Amino acid sequence: MTDAIKTPWHLWVVGGLSLLWNVFPAIDFTLTTMRSEFWLSQYTPEQLAFIVGAPAWSNICWALGGFGSLLGSVLLLARSRHALTAFLISAVGLLGVTYYQLVLNGAKLKELLGDVPLYFTVTIWVILLALIIYARAMKNRGVLR
Repeated sequence: MTDAIKTPWHLWVVGGLSLLWNVFPAIDFTLTTMRSEFWLSQYTPEQLAFIVGAPAWSNICWALGGFGSLLGSVLLLARSRHALTAFLISAVGLLGVTYYQLVLNGAKLKELLGDVPLYFTVTIWVILLALIIYARAMKNRGVLR
């Protein structure tokens, strides 16, 4: 028996670009958690204290967000309907990180890093929401099984 629905070419493009984009948060989380001197050497002592001083719940959200999106990308390339679920879990994690960084600590973060975290967070949200919409559309069309 063969698949009735052919994989559209754009799934490979979106999935591949998504995988490249989403490998970074997984690497960032891992190397930061491992306290890699190479990775963290870019920060001032004050910035580093803020980053490594985040509460456990924020780090759990960070892990959910980063690894959820990475898994979503892999599942999208595997044509799994669970890609949508992984991207939604990632959104929950991103919501927690956004709340911690921009709502609870927005002034401190701006003082330490300027406007970059705000712009980067907005960019991440836009890309993640686009991936959620795309995965949902592919699931509804029967491309994801």
